[in-house]
Amino acid sequence: MTVRVSVNIVPARKLAAVRREVAPGAIGSAWRPALDQVWSFLRSQPGLRTDGHNIFVYHEPPGKGALMSVDFGVEVTRGFATSGEVYATETPAGEVAEAVHVGGYDRLGDTHRAIRAWAEAQERGFAGQSWEIYGDWSDDPAALETTVVYLLK
Repeated sequence: MTVRVSVNIVPARKLAAVRREVAPGAIGSAWRPALDQVWSFLRSQPGLRTDGHNIFVYHEPPGKGALMSVDFGVEVTRGFATSGEVYATETPAGEVAEAVHVGGYDRLGDTHRAIRAWAEAQERGFAGQSWEIYGDWSDDPAALETTVVYLLK
């Protein structure tokens, strides 16, 4: 699979999110309970979410072996008051390297590695945050699309 990396300027996207401190290999077991809280909150807030996507924002850990802060969120239309663990946040705005991953989530790492390899070849650095924008659900893994985004320095 060839991954096409593009450089773009993106605006911030407003999110309702729950933050977790997660070992990089444990994201698969952490996302659902956090996102379930967000969706429960959104169901009680008419009009806060219209057609936004699930977005996971990763904050680079402070050192090797450290836990990573992850915001498990859903796009929303406006800010709101914190409710329990659900709080208003947003994706970073600015210059990014991004690529669209087509296929199952079990291969998302390939797209992350391709963006990191692109950055090394282009001598570009990252600014410490990346995120995944999940497209519409499909029972067919080959039809899934996830946009992987890295904020550039």
